[in-house]
Amino acid sequence: MNEKVLSILEYDKIISRLETHANSEPGKKMCRKLHPMTDLSDINHALTQTSDAIARIFQKGSTSFGSNTDLSGIIKALKIGASLDISGLLRIANLLDNVNRVKKYGRRDKEDERRDSLSDLFEGLEPLTVVSKEIRRCIVSEDEISSDASPQLSHIRRSIALTGDRIHDRLNSMVNGSLSSYLQDTVITMRDDRYCLPVRSEYKSQVPGIVHDQSSTGSTLFIEPQVIVELNNKLKEFFLQEQEEIEKILAELSAMTGEYVEALMYDCQIMTELDFVFAKAQLALEQNATMPIMSNNHSFNIRKGRHPLIDKKKVVPIDVYLGDDFNMLIITGPNTGGKTVTLKTVGLLTLMGQSGLCIPAADKSELSIFDEVYADIGDEQSIEQSLSTFSSHMTNEVKILENANENSLCLFDELGAGTDPTEGAALAIAILNDLHERGICTMATTHYSELKVYALSKEGVQNASCEFDVETLRPTYRLLIGIPGKSNAFAISSKLGLPDRIIEAAKVQINTDDKRFEDLLSDLEKNRILAEKERAQVQTYKIEVEKLKKELEQKTQKINTSREDIIRRANEEARDILADAKKVADETIRDFRKAGKDAGIQELDRKRSKLNEKISKKNEKLAYKNTEPTHKVLKESQIRLGDSVKIVSMGLKGTVSSKPDKSGNMFVQCGIIRTKTNIKDIVLIESEDEKELKKKYRVSSSSAKEQGKRLDLSRGREIHSEVNLIGMNSDDAVHTMEQYLDSAYMSHLPTVRVVHGKGAGILRKAVWQRLRQIPYVKSFKLGEYGEGDAGVTIVTFK
Repeated sequence: MNEKVLSILEYDKIISRLETHANSEPGKKMCRKLHPMTDLSDINHALTQTSDAIARIFQKGSTSFGSNTDLSGIIKALKIGASLDISGLLRIANLLDNVNRVKKYGRRDKEDERRDSLSDLFEGLEPLTVVSKEIRRCIVSEDEISSDASPQLSHIRRSIALTGDRIHDRLNSMVNGSLSSYLQDTVITMRDDRYCLPVRSEYKSQVPGIVHDQSSTGSTLFIEPQVIVELNNKLKEFFLQEQEEIEKILAELSAMTGEYVEALMYDCQIMTELDFVFAKAQLALEQNATMPIMSNNHSFNIRKGRHPLIDKKKVVPIDVYLGDDFNMLIITGPNTGGKTVTLKTVGLLTLMGQSGLCIPAADKSELSIFDEVYADIGDEQSIEQSLSTFSSHMTNEVKILENANENSLCLFDELGAGTDPTEGAALAIAILNDLHERGICTMATTHYSELKVYALSKEGVQNASCEFDVETLRPTYRLLIGIPGKSNAFAISSKLGLPDRIIEAAKVQINTDDKRFEDLLSDLEKNRILAEKERAQVQTYKIEVEKLKKELEQKTQKINTSREDIIRRANEEARDILADAKKVADETIRDFRKAGKDAGIQELDRKRSKLNEKISKKNEKLAYKNTEPTHKVLKESQIRLGDSVKIVSMGLKGTVSSKPDKSGNMFVQCGIIRTKTNIKDIVLIESEDEKELKKKYRVSSSSAKEQGKRLDLSRGREIHSEVNLIGMNSDDAVHTMEQYLDSAYMSHLPTVRVVHGKGAGILRKAVWQRLRQIPYVKSFKLGEYGEGDAGVTIVTFK
């Protein structure tokens, strides 16, 4: 891409923003070198890396590459076997520590986690832990080598400390003893790395030794007493040995590091590239940008595109497309209406996409790759070159016409402006027609009506306009493709207070064809606004219809579910009634046979009356009631798990399977169906029958036989056709089932249902194991579809 168009479209400002997101100087340098690419695979790879970096930031947060400094000089020194200083070694250690942290950041949390385009980069990092640990062990800071760096250094430093202590002991004895009256101050000082005493000049002869310095006034001499000269010499030797040992340690560390110079080079390269990629990701997050779909078909479709350099709170998104049905777009409209911003947005987003940057636009926006983008935007009047606005524009346009081809994108702002309108319009049409015939994608802005007519009459050329609100005298910055813009000069002038007589006089100056064309544009604008309002209403109605449709489907589903539940309960009640009737009939026949001929008529009438009374009661239970009886709302403390309750609104009976929540919502197990209801809609079922049933369950087998002789005709009605074991442990469930099956068998029920639920199958396994051992059980099986499936076992008696 030519540097001029990068400047015109403000691509350099995007690069400056990108640079601020890089942590390291090498990363910033790589950002500054970023330029648009023209190879589709390279662009897609760069965009994929940016997208994957964004995904990692969302998943794990951001990471830092700040310790990635330029080590090219250090690496060159290591290659030739040079010894590094403390600062150079610490820079390597800092880099390796950062490499180790970044590698951990890039490591997959799970083995089956998807690899992405950055996985190879993260895996290519070599932390060289051995090197960094050894450097950290030997070097404490920029000014200090650890005494543990080598045994020899530790020995030397112990010798330095002992020698220093001996010197201090001797000097202290002098300062506090015989020499105290000869000293300027009772302190020990250092001169030329040797310990000295501050002696008054008049007492020089009283303190034998070497004079190393004197005060500015000459009143004080800094003398090294003769008695410590030898100790100072030893101390000096130890310091020289220490320095030699430190240089030896640094040389050894440098030699060890030099063995990994290739790995260090790769670490620097990868860290720089990762810093660059994550800077692109951070820029995308800042701009709320998305990954565009790139192609080579010379067409683009930018959806809700925003200029990245305009405040996100103020910028108006635009939809702009080119290349499918037309390859030239002519944009018209008033000044400050957004025409130039539209051109710059298209050009800048194209450059960003070809640079591997995400663009501030809606998802699935499409961009095409162009070898060159040409732009003639802005006033380039040059006083130095004696060029007018028209001349400077024409100079640019001549260069564009010479260099552009079918792989180029051309952007013209106010084409043909700056000269006579008639000639300018003719030149603009000629330039555009030449570009169009050569198949070059072009966008141009203009005020000329002739260009609007050209776009209407030329196939492959389309009009567009930037919307303007005449009432508020403000542009809306919306781009409307397919509609030419109206100048609105008369309307704007009228709103600003220009007298009507002047406006009418101006209208007379316009020829009939131009007036008709402007009136046509005005009618088109009115029709467009009306169509948009109607489309918005249709969309609102569509949303309401979808909402009503969804509610109707939910109600229908609820009704179907309730209907199936009602049919199932009716079938169960009918089965219970038939079983009860069979039982009553069997017992009645047995009673008549036992009574024989000697049976009293009164006794038989009494039994018949009793049967009629039971039938009447049964009919009362089955009778339909229009209204539910009023009931007292239960409190949460009155509800216990396992209580028998009735859902008033649905007429269903079941057992409580969960406590009410804060809103009073709870679950009731009605057979195999777990129903959600509210505490206000349930009543406790009278527990007299249940207490009587539990009392009967506890009788021994011998008493059961005796009691069986005394069973009355209401026995069958007290035994339900199913037992619910859900929520019990295996032992309690088996015990409850045995008691229930005994009573059910004695009540002559042919089949019963044992509700144990699906779950993990533990309760079903315990139930089946016990059923195999009960002698009066003929067979058992899982329920069919509609009977409870695997959550219910159907038991048949012999």
